[in-house]
Amino acid sequence: MACFFRRRIAAKLGRTLQQSEDAFIPALSAVSVFKKQKTADFKLPISTLRTNGILPSSGDIQLQTENLASQLNQDSVLEDISADRGVIYFTVNRKLLVQKMLEPFGGQEDERFGLNSELFNTLKRGTTLVEYSSPNIAKKFHAGHLRSTFIGNFIANLKRSLGNNVIRMNYLGDWGMQFGLLGAGFGQFGCQEKLKQNPLQHLFEVYVQVNKEAERSEDMKQAARDFFRQLEQRDSQAMSLWQQFREITVHEYQHVYKRLGIHFDVYSGESDHQDQAQEVVQQLQSQGLLKTSEKGTGVVDLCPDGDMSSVCTVLRSDGTTLYITRDVAAAIDRKQKYHFDEMIYVTDKSQANHFHQLFQILLSMGHSWAERCQHVPFGLVQGMKTRTGEVVFLEDVLNEARTRMLDNMSQSKTTKEMENPEDTAEKVGISALIVQDFKGPLLSDYKFDWDRMLQAQGDTGVFLQYTHARLCSLIRRNEGIEAAAFDPSLLLEQTTITILQHLLRYDEVLYQSAQDLQPKHLVNFLLKLCHLIASAHRQLPVKGSPRDVAQARLRLFSRACSVLANGMRILGITPVDKM
Repeated sequence: MACFFRRRIAAKLGRTLQQSEDAFIPALSAVSVFKKQKTADFKLPISTLRTNGILPSSGDIQLQTENLASQLNQDSVLEDISADRGVIYFTVNRKLLVQKMLEPFGGQEDERFGLNSELFNTLKRGTTLVEYSSPNIAKKFHAGHLRSTFIGNFIANLKRSLGNNVIRMNYLGDWGMQFGLLGAGFGQFGCQEKLKQNPLQHLFEVYVQVNKEAERSEDMKQAARDFFRQLEQRDSQAMSLWQQFREITVHEYQHVYKRLGIHFDVYSGESDHQDQAQEVVQQLQSQGLLKTSEKGTGVVDLCPDGDMSSVCTVLRSDGTTLYITRDVAAAIDRKQKYHFDEMIYVTDKSQANHFHQLFQILLSMGHSWAERCQHVPFGLVQGMKTRTGEVVFLEDVLNEARTRMLDNMSQSKTTKEMENPEDTAEKVGISALIVQDFKGPLLSDYKFDWDRMLQAQGDTGVFLQYTHARLCSLIRRNEGIEAAAFDPSLLLEQTTITILQHLLRYDEVLYQSAQDLQPKHLVNFLLKLCHLIASAHRQLPVKGSPRDVAQARLRLFSRACSVLANGMRILGITPVDKM
């Protein structure tokens, strides 16, 4: 594995420069590979050693590079050491590379491949609370929530795989003035019979109608304010209607999450914190942080100079709380309840200022742990619609993905062999959605493209699933061939070496993803692995090869399959074994 070689190279550097070998571990990285090009395995930029004070920061860098390289001798682990343009390159003994990368682990240890790396020693482990998805009650799960759900699930999976205790929280938008509108609107436009037949669709229709009415009617706006005040005062009739809306919506959401293969440890909501929000207001007042604006609203001054040039409203003039007040209360409550070491919020980039203000208020109140709270923003999806219309709900998107995948799969000969083609189509369709979403930087907006997303060739989720299914089929067909021992000298072709060199980068890719919480690193690593496997399928046949050669090649394909499956699971993709 990569950590074995990285440690041996670091030990050699430590002895030569009389430094701790740990100082060199982060500086060594695996070299990116290309299909038909021989490359070294690891590289060390001398500029890193200069920055860290291990080497003098002055002088000719190329001379320094060549001088250090000349002091490092080849041995049984390293067969070549070279210097070029300020970088030292290390090539591992090929037979040892094959042996270490493919040595049998057995059982669940295969799933830990790349996760026992010393690179992760610098990461802070502990309890991570991830708040994601967080749709609004009484509204259909809109396709816009899809990104938050996928990204939050990826972050939770990644943190857990790296040893964190993860709490997955769905913080429902179940309080606020929109419920004043909905409550007032339901009295005028709602129908209990329609609510039973198609609950979310009917609530959506009522919400659209009442918003139109409120735009032209001051009476409707006042009715909404009155209904929300009744909610805040716990009026039994208003609360009963609100409770009905909440239960209906959560039930519908859970059905969608089940389809996505996503679960939450905690369902929370703004309503859980409305009493605590009033306590927050009192605390802000007692700390001298709450000011009254000219409009009579309660505000907190966020400007360091205290000149009121940047304020955040936390209380309406009628005394009701706002979304941010409840968010402050929720954050304090979560810290007390879950003792998290870090909390991550996953929402679209339009809420960046909201979270900046939230963290500032918490810090102003003396909660230093707010520095360990983070907002992961993301861009918008453009053009996501089905064949039937403009307004898209998530269930429509999932149905469309499944239907299109079934159409594609029906043209394949193997589809008939499946026990449940619809289930496979669903999983592959969801993986296509995830990969299209994750390929670029999260902050970027992207254009949704059904045809490109569902292609079996090219950089798509379908290609990942196809490659995994093909590897599973190969392993199934050769069951019983793979031996406990194998001869590494039978796997010295460049095709094999290139795959193993690529696998050397797996722990670095996970480390990079943990640093910036961007899934693109892992997605692109897995897609490249699939392209390399496609070449290996052609050049390294198992069928028709001598038994010992077949055994060795099968071990290579099994390891690639294991890494591919594990990486897909971190992304939130359920691997399929038949397609």
